[in-house]
Amino acid sequence: MAAMFLWLLVFLWLQLPSAKGKEDNVVCAITDPFQIPYEYFQKGDLIIGEMTSQLGCVIEELHFSEPPKTKFIDQLLAISKKYQHVLSLVFAVKEINENPKMLPNVSLGFHIYDSYTNARMTHQNTLNLLSTTEKIIPNFKCDKQKNLIAVTGGLDSDTSFHMATILGIYKIPQVANCVVAPVSSVQFQFHSFYRMVPNEQYQYRGMAHLLLHFQWTWVGIVASDDDNGEKFMQTLMPMLYQHGICTAFNEKTPSISHALDNFSSLELIRAKSFSVIVSEVKVLVVCAEPQTMTALIWMIYFFSLLEGIAEISMAKVWIMTAEWDFSLETLHRGIDIQVFDGALSFAIHSNAILGFTEFLQLLHPDSAKEDGFIGIFWQQAFNCLFSDSNEHHKNITTCTGQEKLESLPGALFEMSMTGQSYSIYNSVQAIAHTLHKVYSSRTNHRTIAHSLRLNHRNLQHWQLHPFLKHISFNNSAGDTVSLDENGELASGFDIINWVTFPNQSFLRVKVGRIDPQALPGQEFTVNQEAITWHSTFNQVVPLAVCNAHCYPGYSKKKEGKPFCCYDCDPCPDGMISNQKDMNYCFKCQEDKFPNKHQDQCIPKILHFLSFSEPLGLSLAVLALSFSLNTALVFGVFTKHHKTPIVKANNWDLTYSLLICLFLCFLSSLLFIGHPHIVTCYLRQTTFGIIFSVAVSCVLAKTITVVLAFMATKPGSRIRKWVGKRFTNCILLGCSFIQNIICVVWLSTAPPFPDFDMHSLAGEIIVECNEGSFSLFYCVLGYLGFLAIISFTVAFHARKLPDSFNEAKFITFSMLVFCIVWLSFVPSYLSTKGKYMVTVEIFSILASSAGLLGCIFFPKCYIIILRPDLNSKGHLIRRN
Repeated sequence: MAAMFLWLLVFLWLQLPSAKGKEDNVVCAITDPFQIPYEYFQKGDLIIGEMTSQLGCVIEELHFSEPPKTKFIDQLLAISKKYQHVLSLVFAVKEINENPKMLPNVSLGFHIYDSYTNARMTHQNTLNLLSTTEKIIPNFKCDKQKNLIAVTGGLDSDTSFHMATILGIYKIPQVANCVVAPVSSVQFQFHSFYRMVPNEQYQYRGMAHLLLHFQWTWVGIVASDDDNGEKFMQTLMPMLYQHGICTAFNEKTPSISHALDNFSSLELIRAKSFSVIVSEVKVLVVCAEPQTMTALIWMIYFFSLLEGIAEISMAKVWIMTAEWDFSLETLHRGIDIQVFDGALSFAIHSNAILGFTEFLQLLHPDSAKEDGFIGIFWQQAFNCLFSDSNEHHKNITTCTGQEKLESLPGALFEMSMTGQSYSIYNSVQAIAHTLHKVYSSRTNHRTIAHSLRLNHRNLQHWQLHPFLKHISFNNSAGDTVSLDENGELASGFDIINWVTFPNQSFLRVKVGRIDPQALPGQEFTVNQEAITWHSTFNQVVPLAVCNAHCYPGYSKKKEGKPFCCYDCDPCPDGMISNQKDMNYCFKCQEDKFPNKHQDQCIPKILHFLSFSEPLGLSLAVLALSFSLNTALVFGVFTKHHKTPIVKANNWDLTYSLLICLFLCFLSSLLFIGHPHIVTCYLRQTTFGIIFSVAVSCVLAKTITVVLAFMATKPGSRIRKWVGKRFTNCILLGCSFIQNIICVVWLSTAPPFPDFDMHSLAGEIIVECNEGSFSLFYCVLGYLGFLAIISFTVAFHARKLPDSFNEAKFITFSMLVFCIVWLSFVPSYLSTKGKYMVTVEIFSILASSAGLLGCIFFPKCYIIILRPDLNSKGHLIRRN
């Protein structure tokens, strides 16, 4: 297996640039060591140069045993799809030259070289662009100069940097198309450098927003083991941490050159690759520059063959940077691209360019003799050989030149313009519009134009910079193209969803945008419904978290774990969490309480004694029954008011007592129902005043009995106290004190409706707050004081000889009264809500019923059932 992996690394090594820090040769199979075999030149008054990246090369170490030579191997076309970059420039120049309104009387030409993704070759071909002869002779000009006015390229930061170090010396405008800037402060270090690509910070910001949108907080990061990969991780990871996103791993794709130098590290690289592909992490964020993707694709292919884990590797969401345009090397024809089905990538914003597809359809190997790239592209793309080729393979067909580009799978070539090709197209358009502005200024500023003598023969590179820095135009697709103050494209990135098919075709679906120029709050947009996920996920948004969600009713518990990893604890009693993955539970509002699952607050039930519930209805019926009985007793006494038993015990006080008891029973109804301001005012004061009058009547009756017997003694002076005047004084005096207490209570701190939110779980107690509890207890205390005096007097008079003596019955009735109200106080204080009210209603009914039953029912018994005892003779006989 190690041997197979070694061969894999050799193939992969053939695709990569040379290792830095070594002298190198580029091996080729041509005679002239200084001839560059692949270039594309078209004449014009002004030449636009381009540095493309089509080919790869094998790097050999230079031993200085022979003069350095430049050699190439034709089979190493890196990515056939990149040939579209050449064609986008050719199409843009063709479109400009055919436009009579753009640069009239001036024709544009181009000169295209390949960087071979190699530093030495990039420098060499940049010097070739600057040279006016076939040999590289910098700073030499002749009459037949090609008049290079600007350069576009390269497509990666390393190539752009190598070009900028040379072009900056001559102040030649370089409009690069690299997604990642070659240095941190481009305009400060390279004054002639521009990028037809938005600032990469927008891309990183969009990645963080995308992960947050889908609540993916546990992701893996993959980047190349070089400066670009290190910059990617150092920029992205802090941004992810700020947004609460953790990384399961941060892997760098292996350095193939290092592996070849140190064979003992093969197993380590294999293990790292295995951890990336087979990891359970569902979302992988990939810095999709060529080296990373080449290594990653080979890893997937290798493990799918050797380990049989293709399904595991496919069940992921790949999030790619804008360097990714879904391209495969021609060596990767056999790789199943459905591994990347449902992938999301950022892309340079692009639109369809009218006429480009038709331009591609007319393309064939003989369409442009000057095109040095089309032959090798055609052979690699269609896997065939031309008849005049020096190579011969039995299993490879002969190219006819009539093959159709639209028949190629999208991974090898696309008929629609890709994002990077669109960037190159806009670069050429920007240069042309800049030239147009320069020439247009001749009409508006004749004196300046005359002094500078602006024309295509003496136009200098540096004269474009003031116009190029502020360029702004609408291209043929309708997009506005302008550069910001940093010399970068003032735009954003598209979010692309890749839908792949078994025949290696695919669809790119634009599902979102990161646009820094949009209104606040609209910078990031994504249409989740338009996204097609990998078939493994069954169109369900994949879950990418360290652990399962904490559902409502639970909160996160983090102890000794990464901040994205946590346990789930149920919310404490009385608290809820109503969203997933909440850090803390919280209390409900006062008028609400947690439900059973503690995931939402529900309104509390109003808690009060209602007429509609059985308890309230029973007490109301009982109160009305007692009041009806009192009315019946009053009727009996009224009907028999001339009988001795009624006359014998001061019938005025008897009637007053019966009326008070009738009102006492009815006053209990004030305690039932929803408390309002009126009922709260009347409840306790009505009860206190009526009861004080009732007890005063009992006290007056008792004292009257005592005085009556004392007055019968010869020579007694008490006779003058016996009479209605004295009893009325007792009645009014005793009740007047209670009235004063109630008036003071209502004047200073009256009762009022109140809501107790906390005493009962899930219920709001609607009650009457007594206002001043001291005055409330004064009312009860004074009532108890009258009851004790009445009981004491009646107790001493219980043995007085009289057939109709009430003292015994009053004694018993007051005993019942005192017991009821003494037990009321602890019961009242130990209950809440409607049960507190029930205790007071029961005390009112029980004490009133005790007075009614003990004092009046014996008399009613005699009046109704034993009328023979209700006679004056019987009264005299007993006495």
